[in-house]
Amino acid sequence: MSIQQTGPAAPHTTRPRTGAGARHGASPLPHVAGLSPLPVDLSAMLDALPVGVALLDTDCTIRLMNRALETLTGFTTAEVRGIPCRHALRASICLHRCPLRRPLTTASGVTVATASGAHYDLADDGERSPTPQAQEGDILNRHRRRIPVRMSMAPLRDADGRVVGWLHAVEDLTLVRELEEKTAKGEAFGPLVGRSVAMERVFQALPAVAQNDTPLLVTGETGTGKDTLAEAVHKASSRAREPFVKASLSSLPEFLAESELFGHRKGAFPGADENKPGRFRMAQGGTLYLTEIGDLPLSIQGRLLAFLDEGVIYPVGATEPASCDVRLVVATNRDPEQLVAEGRLREDLFRRLSAVRLHLPPLRERGEDIEFLLNHFMGHFAARLKKTVRGCSGKALRTLLEYPFPGNVRELRNIAEYAVTLCHGETVMPAHLPAYLFQAKAEARRAERERRAGRALSPLSPLADNEQSAAQQGMPGDAAEPLARASVSDLERRLIADALHRTGNRRGEAAELLGWGRSTLWRKMKQYGMC
Repeated sequence: MSIQQTGPAAPHTTRPRTGAGARHGASPLPHVAGLSPLPVDLSAMLDALPVGVALLDTDCTIRLMNRALETLTGFTTAEVRGIPCRHALRASICLHRCPLRRPLTTASGVTVATASGAHYDLADDGERSPTPQAQEGDILNRHRRRIPVRMSMAPLRDADGRVVGWLHAVEDLTLVRELEEKTAKGEAFGPLVGRSVAMERVFQALPAVAQNDTPLLVTGETGTGKDTLAEAVHKASSRAREPFVKASLSSLPEFLAESELFGHRKGAFPGADENKPGRFRMAQGGTLYLTEIGDLPLSIQGRLLAFLDEGVIYPVGATEPASCDVRLVVATNRDPEQLVAEGRLREDLFRRLSAVRLHLPPLRERGEDIEFLLNHFMGHFAARLKKTVRGCSGKALRTLLEYPFPGNVRELRNIAEYAVTLCHGETVMPAHLPAYLFQAKAEARRAERERRAGRALSPLSPLADNEQSAAQQGMPGDAAEPLARASVSDLERRLIADALHRTGNRRGEAAELLGWGRSTLWRKMKQYGMC
C-alpha cells in the first residue's frame, strides 16, 4: 500500500497518522484524503463494514485488518502486520488457487512462479489484467477452528494506473453452510421449517427455483406459509440485494388496483396530482409478489400477461411503455384449475405462470411436523418472552395433535404464542391453550359417537339431531352432502363468534387468533351474514 509522507495529498490517496491505537501497534494508521475537507480515518471506515477486510501491499503482506477480520481470524493487525497474508489467513486456496500467485514468463520464454504473487500489474499490451474472481474455501483461525469463507480481491491503483496494493475481502459463510445442511436434511429453508416428506420435497426444489428467473406460482391453503416461501425464494436468488415488494390488491376497486400495480401519470384521472411509480417500479431489479391472483380483475391479468411476454408495463395515463426488470411471484389459496374453470383466472396467464409451480401442503397432511413446529415456535416465543417453557403436557399435546388446524401453520404459531404467554412454568398445560380447541374436540368426539351409532353424517356435525330426523323421514342420500356442508359452516360460525367475543370484536385480532388472514375472516363473516 502506497503511503504518502510529504506534499499535498492526491485525490483518494492515504497518508499516515501518528498516535495509533494499541490495537494496531506502534505503526501510524492510514487516512484517506480527497474525500472531504479533512482526512478520513481509513481504519474506522473499514471497521464499519460487516465483512472482513484486509489491506495488502504489493508483496501481499498485511498492512491493515478491520475488526470483522480480526474477530474472524483471532489475530490483531499489530500481530500480523508485515507478514504474508497466507500465514495470517491460512486459507485452503492459498497454496493452489491463490488468485495473485500466477506464473511469470521471462524474456527467454522460461516460466517461473512468483514468490509473492505481486506481479499482477499492467499486461505487456498495456491493458489491465482482469480482477481476480471470488473463491470459496476455508480459513484456519488462531484457535485452529476451520471457518468456511468467500474470498475476493480488488487491486488498488495510483493515479497512473499502477497496482500499489490489494483490498482483500473475507466473508464468513458459517450460517450459509449451516442452512444448507438443514436444507439437505429437509428441516429448513430460510424461515420455513419442517421434517415431513411433503416439506422435504419442497425444500429440495427451492434452491433450483430460487436461481431461476421464471415466474413462480405458489399454491396452498390459507396459513400454509406462501408469503414466507415467496420471500425465502427472493432472499436465496440472485436478486436478493434488490427490493422484495408484496402487493395485496383484492380489496381495491379495479381502477385503484391498476394504479397501485402499474403506477400512473399526473392527470391520468381526477385526483392524480403527481406521478406515482406503482409496485412494479418499486420492485425494479427485485421480486414482485402478488398474494391472490384469482382476485385480480381479468383486465389486469391481461396486462400481467403482456408484461411476462414483453417485459414492459404501461402506467395509467402513459402513452409510452416503461421497461421493467422484475421477477413475478404469484400465490393463491384456491385451486387454480378451478379458478380457470370458473372464469376468474385467464387460462393463458395460468399456463404462463404454472411453468414453475410450488405447492405448500396443509398442516394436517404434514404428519410429524405438528409436534416439530410446536416445539420450534414455543422455543422461539419462550426465548423472546424470556420464559423457561420446555414443552407440553401429554394431555395438551394430544389435544393439539387431534385438532385439524384449519388455519394451518399460522394458527399453530398463534396457539404456541398464546400458550407460552399464559404459561408461568416449564410445561404448557391444557388450561394454557385457547378454549375453542376443546370445543372443537368435544364436538368431534360427539360426532364420532353418533357416527358409530349410525346417526351421524359428518365427523364434525353439530347438527346430528337434525340429520337423524332427516334420515328417519326418508331423506335421500343426495341430501347428506348439503347437511355435512351445513355442519362445517355452523362450526366455522361458532369459531368466528367465539374469537370475536374474546377479542372484543376486533377483527384483526380475531383473524390472528383463528390463524386466518383478515380478508379470509371478512369473506367468511360476509358469507355467514355476520357483518
